[in-house]
Parts: sequence; C-alpha cells; structure tokens
Amino acid sequence: MPESYGADSLTVLEGLDAVRKRPGMYIGTTDSQGLMHCLWEIIDNSVDEALAGACDHITVTLHADGSVEVADNGRGIPVDVEPKTKLTGVEVVLTKLHAGAKFGNSSYNAAGGLHGVGSSVVNALSSRLDVEVDRDGKTHHMAFHQGHPGVYADADPAHPSPDSPFKRTRRNKPTELEIVGKVSPKTTGTRIRYWADPEIFNDTARFSYEQLIDRVRQTSFLVPGLKITVIDEHIPETGDASVDELREIDDQTPDETDTFVSEGSDADTADTMGGSEMSEAVAVAKADAAGHTHRRVEEFCHTGGVRDFVDFLSNGEPVSDIWRVSGQDTYVEETQAVGENGELHAQKVKRDCGVDIALRWVNGYDTVIRSFVNVVETPGGGTHVDGFLLSLTKQIRKTVEDNARKLKVNLKDPAQKVERDDIMAGLVAVVTVRIAEPQFQGQTKDVLGTAQVKPIVTKMTDRQFGEMITGSKRGYKEQSGRVLDKIVGEMHARIQARKTKEVTRRKNALESASMPPKLSDCQPGNDDVAELFIVEGDSALGTAKAARNSAFQALLPIRGKILNVQKASLAQMLSNKECAAIIQVVGAGSGQSFDIDQARYNKIIMMTDADVDGAHIRILLLTLFYRYMRPLIEAGHVYAAVPPLHRIALAGSHKGEFIYTYSDDELAGKLADLDKRRISYNPDIQRYKGLGEMDADQLADTTMDPRTRMLRRIRMEDAAEAAGIFSLLMGDDVPPRKAFIVDNADDFDRSKIDT
Repeated sequence: MPESYGADSLTVLEGLDAVRKRPGMYIGTTDSQGLMHCLWEIIDNSVDEALAGACDHITVTLHADGSVEVADNGRGIPVDVEPKTKLTGVEVVLTKLHAGAKFGNSSYNAAGGLHGVGSSVVNALSSRLDVEVDRDGKTHHMAFHQGHPGVYADADPAHPSPDSPFKRTRRNKPTELEIVGKVSPKTTGTRIRYWADPEIFNDTARFSYEQLIDRVRQTSFLVPGLKITVIDEHIPETGDASVDELREIDDQTPDETDTFVSEGSDADTADTMGGSEMSEAVAVAKADAAGHTHRRVEEFCHTGGVRDFVDFLSNGEPVSDIWRVSGQDTYVEETQAVGENGELHAQKVKRDCGVDIALRWVNGYDTVIRSFVNVVETPGGGTHVDGFLLSLTKQIRKTVEDNARKLKVNLKDPAQKVERDDIMAGLVAVVTVRIAEPQFQGQTKDVLGTAQVKPIVTKMTDRQFGEMITGSKRGYKEQSGRVLDKIVGEMHARIQARKTKEVTRRKNALESASMPPKLSDCQPGNDDVAELFIVEGDSALGTAKAARNSAFQALLPIRGKILNVQKASLAQMLSNKECAAIIQVVGAGSGQSFDIDQARYNKIIMMTDADVDGAHIRILLLTLFYRYMRPLIEAGHVYAAVPPLHRIALAGSHKGEFIYTYSDDELAGKLADLDKRRISYNPDIQRYKGLGEMDADQLADTTMDPRTRMLRRIRMEDAAEAAGIFSLLMGDDVPPRKAFIVDNADDFDRSKIDT
C-alpha cells in the first residue's frame, strides 16, 4: 500500500534554499562549467555598471585560498532600506531571487545580468560571501554563509576564512550593514569576495584561468575604455626587484604602437594600449616590481570596440578591410511592468536598440561569427544574427546577379547560385546589440529571442552593407571586388567539389575513367583498410609498385614540389594538376563541402625521400590537407612514411642480416655499438639518396609492410595554434617568419626535424 499523501507531505523551500536544492536549474552544472558561470554572473554585474557609464575599472582576483574577488568603481550596491522588505539594498540583492534594478527602465538601459538571480545564486552556492560597498563617504561590509546573513569571527581579519565561527542573524530580523571605514564622498564601488561551497560543487570543479582571460579580453573589446585587471595569486610571489630589473622595465617602455606585456603574461595575451594606458601600466609595473608582486597580473583595455575584436579574431591574409555597420533604432514591446504596489500589469514600452557590427573576409574557408547582447555572448545566435545573415545573403546575391558577366557567373545555370556557405567562407564578424530587458532562451542566455531586433538589424545591414558591397560607398569599390571574387570562387569550388565527389564515388575503382591515369589503385572492397601512398617521383613509383600489397595499397605519384596553397587562391589550387588529382583521388571533396565519410582510403601516407626536399614536399602536402581536407588530419587519417637513410649489412655469423638507421647520429651510434659487441659488418654502408634506390623488398620491409614499417601520424591538438603556424610558416608575410626562425635558432634540435 502506498503511504498516505496529505498536506504534511509537502515541502516548502524558502529563500535561497531552492537554489541549493536544485543548483543545476540556475547555473547548468556543478562542475567547472558551473563554477565559471558563477564568476561570470558577478563580473557581468560590474560590467553592467560600465555599460551604464558609472564604472571604468574592474579587478578580478583569484586568491590563493581558492576564493574569488571582483571589485569595481561603479555606483555601489544601494545601502539604504528597501521599503517593501525593510532590508538594505545589499541584502535584497544578495538574498532575494528576481530582485534588482534591471527590471525597471531607468537604472540600466542595457545590462548583461538580466534575470535578477546572479548575485543571489552565487551567494546561495558559496560557503562564504563578503561584500564591501563604498557609498556616501563610508565603507559598508556584510557577510553571508550559504546565502544567510550573519557575522564571522575571523581570527585574523586580514585573512578571512569560510571555516571561521559564524553567527547567523535571527530570522526575519533586518540586518544592518556594518560600517568599517571611511572613503572620499566621491569614491564609490563594490567588492564581492566569495568561496564556492564544496558541498555543492564536485571535486573536479576548477577555475580556468584561460577561460577567464578569454572572457575578460572579450569584454574589454565590447566595452571600449573599460580597464579590467586580472590577478592570479596561485603563482608564488617574487622578491624585491633589483635596480637592473627596474631599469629593464624602463627600457621596455613601449611607443604608442607597441605592445605592453605585463609580468608573467604570454606574448599572445598582450594587448595594444594607447599612450595614457601604457604610461599607467608601466608605472604600475615599476611600483609592483619595487616590492613584492604577483607574477601573473594582466590588464586589458581597448578603445576600438568591435573593430579591434574582429582584427583580433582574424586569422589569415585579409581580403577586405574591417567593415562597420552601426546605428540606433527603436521598437515597441509589450512587457509586464511592476506597479507601485508590486503588482504586474501589461504595458507597451518603447525600446532603444543599438546595433554595432564589424566584419571582414580573410583568405580561407573558416567562419568566425561571435554574437553578443549587452556584452553577454550568445553562442547559439538569435534574432540579431538571423537578421544580419539574412541581409548579408540578400545583398551579396543581388550584387553578384548585377555583375554576373564581370564575375563570370552564368545566371541561366541554376547550379551557379551563391549559397550562404559560399558567403560564410572566410567571414569574420562580431555582431552586437544593446537593448533593455532582452528575451533569452533559458537562464544560460545562449540565444536571443527578442523578435523585434531582427528587422532592425536587417534594415540597418541592408542600407549600410549594401553601399559597401556594391562599391557605391567611397573607398569600397576595390575591396568589394575582391570580396565578390572570393565568394564566386567559393561557389565554383563548391560546384566543382560536388562534381568531383560524384565522379569519384566508384563501384569499381579499376574501371573508373575519371581517376588520374598515374593512379595505381588497390582492389575494391577493402575500404576500411585501404591506404593511399602519395609517392615522390616516378622513379620511386616503380619500386613501390613491386613492394606494395595491391589488395589494399594504392599509389599516386607526384612530380616535385606541389603548389603552396597557403599563398594561392582557390582558383589557382583547383587549376593545379597535382592538387586537383589528390583531391579527386581522395574522393571526399574539399573545403566546407568535404565529407570524410566519402573518403576512399582509411590512411593517406606521404612517402617522400628522407632529405630536405622530401621534408619540403611533405609540408606542402600537409598544407593542402590542412586547408582543404582538414577533417582527415583531425580524425588521424594522415601519416608520414619513415624511410631509412642507411643500410648496414652484417657479416660473419650474422651474414644475411641487415640493420636500418634513420639519421647520421643513429648510424654512428649503431656502428659504435656493433664494434663494442665485436659484430662484424660490411664497411661499405649503403646510403639511400632516394626511395628509388631501394629494392622492392627493402622498401616493403622498412616503409610499406604494416607488419614491419614505421609511420608518423600527423596530429592537430590545437586548431587555432595550428592555423597560426601554417599562416606564419607558409604565408606571404616574410618578416614574422624570419623573426620566428631567428628567435628559435638557439632551440634547434635535429632530433625534432622530420628528415
């Protein structure tokens, strides 16, 4: 029999207890992702002060004891008593769900923390939270334990701890803020320090410094002029700086166009500052260096807004300058307003919508679109991104049709129609809107749902981008021509790739007339284990044919060094016979249309001579795979064969045995070992100048037979870093490549060179 069910079976969770009971409803997860989400909520509240024009400096400190502190010089949380609850503003903000100044229409015209649960949820999920507010010439302090106000008895007030004795304020008794100091009447701001509760977050939850830096840098782009300082105390402190160190800081004082890197930061996290910001940063660095300072202190401040953001995100040779679409418009929205007595009623409100979009095209087919609403990122896009892409597609299609003859587009061919994927290839864009009380899909704010934003963004993009892409706006004619050429080139490449895919899908590979005549294909039916050897030169092809297992090993020879596709256009790549043959033989298309499931081989093996020219050919082939068939590398299907350099023929009792070595150092070591062990060998050591000098059985044993060969799998663990390396080493820009070689010359290690 089921237990009796009555009113006494019901449980009522009051205040923040509901948050602690179901934390996933508010922060998604209780692992590292949820931990970082709490930090974003506190940071966003400070950023909202900056958006309101009341704050220009935020400091985020990761304390050594595991706590996090966010400080700003905004207006400070209100400290007066809220009439309805009879509690101070600080306690209302930190203990009441859906309470704050962002539900009205005056205090914040655009805000990131919009659901009124951010600070109170963080408070509920913290074992301790301390808040200090500078207002009215005083510093006010208040403490909480798991969301409940009270007083901690810290043994050392300078080092507060969540483990200190805590006395909870009696229920329903208003808690007065403690005044702990005095400040200038003009000084305002808020400092929140909290310790995440281990009872809520699992053992794997960790703060990610890298995620924090990415988010802070992103915010500094979106709020021009806002300075954000990040301090990480987990790195040990340094001692007193020497005179030489202070002099070194003076020597490193940058000019207005230089980059300032704070102590302990990596070069890739440096940011360009204006003269005043750099002078201040250098002064701070000198002051810190004079005493004990934290090694990892990074500051971010940008004045160019989304234009600087797009420049930061761009990876590759630019096809156009950075274009800007911006403006202001209004819309009417029906919303629930709070009356004088706290009741809700429907009313129509006129809203302002600010739009700021920056975009450019770069050489390549990767698409980078970052979208934001009031500095809150919307990874899933939303109505603002939909409106932007709708207008972008419409305007480009219209311009291509108007210039069809010049662009060599056959309008009578239904296949020759620009698709959105053609437009998106190489596009880098940042789309931002600022509106009051936006509607998001879910608490995590991934997708903007405010419908009225879409027509505003569409109309604004139609007018401003339309003038740019048609070249009617002064200074854009040449750029728009390059952009249209690229987009049409992508269209032709997509059409050609589709045709290539259709002709390379074979039922019987040996009967396929579309394959290059030099391809020595393997037998059909072995797709799961099929291997394609890309062989350097026709001379090596003859030996490889005799050495291979034709049941599953195919051979495709190439003549010399193929085209460097990092410097070439799509049209140049497709017209190159060697590149086109490789793409055709692989059979899975290229670029964005590449479909790895259609690849005809399980392994693609680059088999080149063991010399400098062979290494160069391998990197050229690898550049082709990276730019146009990248999923093959990502899935681990691309390999480099490792042919030997030397062959040692043993003598005496070991006659008929052979030892292969792969470098001069290995040869010297192996010969010394044989001499030490008194094993005789033929002093006439055979050195292979190329694959063609090997006998078929030698090539099979050392390089082609899966039972005895050695292969090197090409891996790509960091896509962004790989893209940067390819652009640096294989691109058109010579000075950075020269600087890279010079800077790394001292670290040269022959063992790391694939020769």
